[in-house]
Amino acid sequence: MPSFPTLDAPLSGERVALRFEAERDIPEVLIAHQEDPALFIRLGLDRPPSGAELGRRIEAADARRADGSGVRFTIVESGDDTCRGQIDVHRVDWDHLRAEAGIWVVPGHRGRGLGSAALRVLAHWLFDRCGLQRLELLTEPDNARMIGAARRAGFVDEGVLRAYVRERGARLDVTVLSLLPADLVTP
Repeated sequence: MPSFPTLDAPLSGERVALRFEAERDIPEVLIAHQEDPALFIRLGLDRPPSGAELGRRIEAADARRADGSGVRFTIVESGDDTCRGQIDVHRVDWDHLRAEAGIWVVPGHRGRGLGSAALRVLAHWLFDRCGLQRLELLTEPDNARMIGAARRAGFVDEGVLRAYVRERGARLDVTVLSLLPADLVTP
């Protein structure tokens, strides 16, 4: 199975940069969960993560990148290294050259285009450097901010998968958006 390449420098776009998540991001991630009590729900978690859980996830990140099962980036604004959100690449299928992305932005920085800019930067790297040919984003049909950010990044609506996931004891619908290399707009 292929692995995700290491970075010599953060991935950069016009407004944002992406770097591998790091221990220094833990306080900002915890604060984001405090500021948005529903964030963990949108991320498909049973509860907000603890600092220890985030630390263990970061400790396992190199192995996850090396085995090609996924990679998580921290979103920063150009010229600043403060965590403004994160993008996680998961459900990677190297046989079919596709993966799913999940993204969140710190509550105080939403609505400024950081999410769509970060998705474009990520997609360029996944398509150009990693060889993937399809990037998917699944979210709840009522997640207008996420759907809007994905559309602005060039993602195309594919429809709703009814009762597709089971979270917190219930079956939930998800909206599917996808991005192919031909759909990608400049970062």
